[in-house]
Parts: sequence; structure tokens; C-alpha cells
Amino acid sequence: MTRNTLIRLSGLAVLLVVAVIFPLVITNALDTQIAVLTMIFVAAVAAWNLFSGFSGYISLGHAVFFGVGAYTVGLLTVHWKVIGGTIFALLPLGGLAAAVVAIPFGLIALRVRRHTFVVITIAIFFIFQLMAYNFSFTGGNQGVSTPFFLWTAASYNNPFYYVGLILAVGTIVLAWLIRNSRFGLQLLAIRDDEDRARGLGVRAMRVKLTAFVISGLITGMIGGLWWFFIGQALPETAFDPTFDLSVALMAFLGGFGTLAGPVLGALILEPLQQWEAITFTNGYVAEVSLGVIFLLVILFLPRGIIPTGKEFLTRWQAIRERRGQPAPDGTAPPASGSAVPSSAQTGGVR
Repeated sequence: MTRNTLIRLSGLAVLLVVAVIFPLVITNALDTQIAVLTMIFVAAVAAWNLFSGFSGYISLGHAVFFGVGAYTVGLLTVHWKVIGGTIFALLPLGGLAAAVVAIPFGLIALRVRRHTFVVITIAIFFIFQLMAYNFSFTGGNQGVSTPFFLWTAASYNNPFYYVGLILAVGTIVLAWLIRNSRFGLQLLAIRDDEDRARGLGVRAMRVKLTAFVISGLITGMIGGLWWFFIGQALPETAFDPTFDLSVALMAFLGGFGTLAGPVLGALILEPLQQWEAITFTNGYVAEVSLGVIFLLVILFLPRGIIPTGKEFLTRWQAIRERRGQPAPDGTAPPASGSAVPSSAQTGGVR
């Protein structure tokens, strides 16, 4: 195991420990509420990036899976009268419903290339939102409300936080496994050059659809958790277009297509959005700021924080080495003239 790998693993272990003990140390209800929503969006953006970041197909319809998961878990909870801690056992069913929806959704949308794909995902999203408004079993404008959970008030948010943390960590680990697998390499090949990937034998449609369904399944589970926590699913909140804009911006801010970048973007943006919602009475402030941040990121930080930071460190290290100064890792530069063959110093071999 190399030194860099050991440092990375140690850093991840520290972050995980901090995440686990956070609600035990920070007991303020408002802070833990923001933490729950942050975990939900960390998992959501990691799931979104698993498809869009790895394949290059920007989806603005993942709110379909989010809403389907929320309504499925909500309706099952109400009709089956599930209460207590067993409610979280319904989350996989919400994910399964979203995965079933993702199959025909993907078969339609993934037949086209990237730019048209974006438009189709938006159109399908609005179809599902209209269905949520007009179908009787969804409750129409009234939506579906959660039952009252008889949990301790002082630690009411903790169960939601830890389930969100499990979903987030599980999704990140799954994304890492996929990225380092043959399946992940096929996704990356499609992102770089789909026609060439097809020529090399990659079954592009099958690979894209599989990633799309996996991403939809996880997003559906996240939607179910969100319903439990918020307490009500309405067509305009469960099928919310700003959800897709938020996860896309988080991914681009941190580093589109990377593993850590979208997570970093969620950890920055979601608390910021919650702070804006608390600080400003005008509900449109958060939406306007979201659009402004998106524009600034695309213009000035198109590769994201992590890729840009790595490039900066690489250039800085190269400059220091050229100036004969120690590199950031503490290693000394090669001695002057030591890398130059003696034959080159004397004009070459005669």
C-alpha cells in the first residue's frame, strides 16, 4: 500500500467517524435537520453521478425516480399501516418501483444522443408530475401524508440521519466499485466516444440502461426516506424540477464524473440552500441563487473544484521543481546536471 493510498484511507476513515458521531455531538434540532437533508442529497447526487457522470448523459429527469419512490413508500405505509422503525424496510420497495419505471423511461430516452436526451428527460418528468396531480390514488393536490412517529423529541432526526448516511456511504462505495470494474470502463468509454466504444464491442444501449436503472433504484429509495422525513409528498415537491438542477449543480461544482466531487458539492450547496431558506423570507431567493451559482460554475469552474485543484497542485509542484525547490511531498529535486549524460555535456559521442 502506497503512502498516498494510506493517507486517503485515513482521511476517509476520519470523515466517516465525524459523520457517525455528528448527531451525537450536535444535538440542535435545526442543525440535525439540515444534516439529514444534506445526507439525502449526498446520496442523491452520488446516484445521479453514477449514471450521468460516468456516461456523459445529463439527466434532468431523476426527480421522476425520486417522486415515484416517495409516493410508493408513502402509499404502502398508509395502506399497510406500517409504524415504528420497520418503516425503513419499505425503502427497497420504493427503489424497486423507481427501477421498474426507469426501464421504459430509459428505453425511450436513451435511443437518442446527449442533447436530445436532456430534452426527453425533462418532458417525461413533467408527464409524471401531471399524473401525480390528476390520478386519484396519489391524492391529487392533497398528496400523501406520513403517520406520526412516536420517537423521542430530542433525537427525532437521528434515525433519518443514520439511514441517509447508510444510503450515502453505500452509494459512494457502489459508484467506486462500478468505476473500477469492466462495466465502469464501458461507461467511461461511452462518455469519451460512444461511436468508438460501439466499434470496440461495447453494447452501449445495454450498458447505459443498466446504469440508468441502478441510478433510478437508489434515487427511489432516497425519495422514500425524504417522504418519511418531510412528512408529506405533494406533486410539486416530490416531482420538483429544482431537485434535478440541484444535483446537477452539486456534481458540476465538485467535479462532474469524479467520485469525491459530487459529494463535496452536496456538502457545500445543500447547507447553503437550507441557510438561505431560513435566513430569507422570500422563497425565490434560493432558486435565484441556485441559477447564479450554476452560471458562475459553468463560466469560471467548468471542471469542478477537485479536478481544478488537482491541476493547480500539479502545476505548482512542477514550478517548484523547475526552480530547484523541494516538492510538496518533501522530496528534494535532482541534483543539477545529474540527469544529463556526460556525453551530452561534451557535445555527444564522437
